Amino acid sequence: MNDVSAMLADTAERLFATHAEGIESAARAGTWADAAWAAIEESGLPLALVPEEHGGFGIPASEALALIRLIGRHALALPLAETMIGNVVLASAGLPLAEGPVGLAEHAEARVPWGRFAKTIVVGSETGVQRHGASPVAAESTNVAGHPRDQISVLPGQTGSRAELSLLELGALARAMQMAGALERVLELTIEHVSSRVQFGRPLAKFQAIQQELAKLAGEVAAASAAADHAADTYATGGDLTFAVAVARTRIGEAASKATAIGHQLHGAIGFTREHALHRFTTALWAWRDEFGTQRYWTLALGKRALTAGRDGYWLMVVAA
Repeated sequence: MNDVSAMLADTAERLFATHAEGIESAARAGTWADAAWAAIEESGLPLALVPEEHGGFGIPASEALALIRLIGRHALALPLAETMIGNVVLASAGLPLAEGPVGLAEHAEARVPWGRFAKTIVVGSETGVQRHGASPVAAESTNVAGHPRDQISVLPGQTGSRAELSLLELGALARAMQMAGALERVLELTIEHVSSRVQFGRPLAKFQAIQQELAKLAGEVAAASAAADHAADTYATGGDLTFAVAVARTRIGEAASKATAIGHQLHGAIGFTREHALHRFTTALWAWRDEFGTQRYWTLALGKRALTAGRDGYWLMVVAA
């Protein structure tokens, strides 16, 4: 990790650790965390994925994506990942970078994460990326985590060239990275809980049945981490991102379903309470799992790729991934 990457990572960790819980409270109340966002913008994090020639920091793509993973580790309730993705897509399409938080829309009718607070709306299309200013909210709603997901009446804006980077795939990649980070925290929180919670005179972690469930949880998290790493490396090296994202989202989505079930089972009822951190991560995982392509969408995409490879190409497709 170079000096700039290390500085951004240290800054991000400090900012997220300081502000995450307050940001979450603001999001659930339907308000905007002005001070936290101002600190994030001042740090330069929204430009971390943008190449240096377009006004970014020029850090390696894999290290910029690691920052998005860190967003997931803190379940940060702000559209920082969306803003990072929006800026790199705008740069790719030859459009001006965003001012303020970005809302991403796969198409003009999509629900936009954090739409009511977005100063710039980036819409993907077949002909070219569209950049819009803040747009009226047609209908406010929230996802299962209680975070804004709004229907926007998109105002006329600028249309750039067809971007080299797909908004859908980059959004899906961002969600994969966030989910991998959140799953790591689910594992850590669960280990902490069963190690400190005492039943029948000994910690829960000493019981064989608990150890078996922890091993399953750790296995799912490790698989999700490997899938996210592969997708990030593919993006960084210019490989087949469509396939890598389909693999990552399929495997990480499966891991999220299994890991959240185990995490809540081992925590018991306390994991669902507002006082405990676990629900922040599990509800975020359930929400992210079906954004920028649902779990079904990416599983079908992976299945179609396998069928296209045919009998002779299937094994080569598996080992090449």
